[in-house]
Amino acid sequence: MNPVRATRHGLILAGRTLLKIRHSPDQLLDVLLMPITFVLMFVFLFGNSVSGDWHSYLQYVLPGIAVQALMFASMGTSLSLHTDVRTGVFDRFRSLPIARSAPLVGHVLGDLVKYMMCLGVVFGFGAILGFRVHAGPLPVVAALALLLAFAFAVCWIAALVGMVVKNPEGIQGVAFVMVLPLTFGSNIFVPTGQLPGWLQAWVKINPVSQLSDAARGLMLGLPVGNAVFHAVLWTAGVIAVFAPLAVWAYRRQS
Repeated sequence: MNPVRATRHGLILAGRTLLKIRHSPDQLLDVLLMPITFVLMFVFLFGNSVSGDWHSYLQYVLPGIAVQALMFASMGTSLSLHTDVRTGVFDRFRSLPIARSAPLVGHVLGDLVKYMMCLGVVFGFGAILGFRVHAGPLPVVAALALLLAFAFAVCWIAALVGMVVKNPEGIQGVAFVMVLPLTFGSNIFVPTGQLPGWLQAWVKINPVSQLSDAARGLMLGLPVGNAVFHAVLWTAGVIAVFAPLAVWAYRRQS
């Protein structure tokens, strides 16, 4: 099928994902409440210990919390995709004259809108608490674009998990095993130099650390070094590996 037509079909089905949110707003609980919980819990729990006061710690930790919130929100992608596959919704789509990949692409694009809302909640609530950017509009836009691009990449991992794991409990287990080492084994909450030496080796190559450093540096006007390049490289690599795998798993299901 023509790629332009296939893209149009995917966008139409992305609208379906957004309509589902409109009729079941409880689907946004993880996107709206979890980021606020993360900000309150980590800023006031670790702020005085790590930085001496929570105000300065907020400046350091908020870009990283945005990465963490996006990672946890991807669990919703796995579960909603799994539900559509197991309840036969995708079988109905298969009988329609649309691109075969359109339902999967529509899911991913629709959830990308949810991730935009997640970022809005994180930085909006952070601004209420006192978070301030110290860079011009272009670096801030670049930081947000990096975060969304990485969320898009993680979306394909979530889609693959939703396709291959047989039950919702298994999906949650796989998601936690994947997300926890990446988020808590990073420099989101504590600078790399303050971590034990054995842990620093992992933190330095962790894609979540690279993305957090890039977003933090761009928003606060700090040197970013190679963090932006590494974050882009990780994002492209994840998409290149997991998008074809997710499409393959989807075609096997349908």
